Amino acid sequence: MSDYKEFTDRMEKTCSVLSEQFAAVRAGRANAAVLDQISVEYYGTATPIQQLATISTPDPRTLTIQPWDAGSLKAIEKAILSSELGINPQNDGRIIRLVFPQLTEERRKELAKQVKKYAEDAKVAVRNIRRDGIERFKKQQKSSEITEDDYKVMEREFQKKVEDYIKKVDELAAKKEKELFEL
Repeated sequence: MSDYKEFTDRMEKTCSVLSEQFAAVRAGRANAAVLDQISVEYYGTATPIQQLATISTPDPRTLTIQPWDAGSLKAIEKAILSSELGINPQNDGRIIRLVFPQLTEERRKELAKQVKKYAEDAKVAVRNIRRDGIERFKKQQKSSEITEDDYKVMEREFQKKVEDYIKKVDELAAKKEKELFEL
């Protein structure tokens, strides 16, 4: 029964990746997490913005990025422009400002679709983990490592865990969608 841990860890990892994806979905207010997916070409190496600059939020709709090396300012600006962020950076020669506009209803709906897609991908991942777990339990039963009764109990308990994780994915998605429409 120690096999649960491996599969539970994988399902937990799926939920944590989903949370990271949701954090990167722009919800109309400034959130430094939207920059997590953006890498800057810095001296020939793809480097996350957080490793090149101080990121702050002076007000709810603005992010400021102040690089430690002024030479990286253009590279950061270029990386933001080529990303899917959809915001034009304002570069004053010292810092870059990202002003987040109010979300339109159309944009909110697009983002809600994106949230649903991420959630569905996470559910598919959890179901694949379930399939892997059930296959492992069947092999153990066939090789007489566990009895048929043990297999039935493990399958039932494992299915309950899977349902709990799918419910958790739904809750994360509902929370993010609510956040998108309450602004």
